Amino acid sequence: MIKKITKYILLAFTITLCTSCFEILEEINLNSDGSGTMLVTFNLSKSKTKLASIMLLDSVNGHRVPSKDDINKALKDAENHLKTINGITNIKKTADYQNYIFTISCNFDKVASLDAVFQELIRKQNKKEQTNFNTTNFSYDKDTNNFQRNFTYDAALKKAFYKLKGEDRKIFEDATYTSIYRFNDSVEKVSNSNAKVSPNKKAVLLKIDAMALILGEKSVANTIQLFK
Repeated sequence: MIKKITKYILLAFTITLCTSCFEILEEINLNSDGSGTMLVTFNLSKSKTKLASIMLLDSVNGHRVPSKDDINKALKDAENHLKTINGITNIKKTADYQNYIFTISCNFDKVASLDAVFQELIRKQNKKEQTNFNTTNFSYDKDTNNFQRNFTYDAALKKAFYKLKGEDRKIFEDATYTSIYRFNDSVEKVSNSNAKVSPNKKAVLLKIDAMALILGEKSVANTIQLFK
């Protein structure tokens, strides 16, 4: 899901001497019983003026510029994929072409259902690209009140990055990944040193530069222990 949408979005950023800026935001609201909601946002608004001009072109640096139909199809494909997962309901998507902000959201009955959204996609990605990323991304133990965001870095990510042309690498210079996890119970501790717990102890924020993630300098992995 994320890979396919991101592919179209990143193509629009590939322009010589253009410093691009985008954010991928992953938000999860987790209830005590393990159900909850997920919202994934692709925010390209800081480059909306340049993007509006790029969208008028056929190609940039040898890459075909995606049309609105292409992006809408990617969002529709993501929606259709979510519909195949048991326990996933209330699927919604939005496309704001004034500000270039795209979202997809859903409810999940348990964290295992949320994790299933990504498992098959990652398995296919690992087989195709010979990578070794976690197929388990999210887990939650109700007995211990422990929530985990799993991620194991694969050096193939760095190798793939350095195979890109110089102008294509610029896409990631100001890009960020942000996760916000909200809970009913208070947070006791987190494992990721870059994560910040909100003043009310009910949310955890993690914001990482895309380059640090690609180069393996930082990780999105996080174990969040909630008070029982």
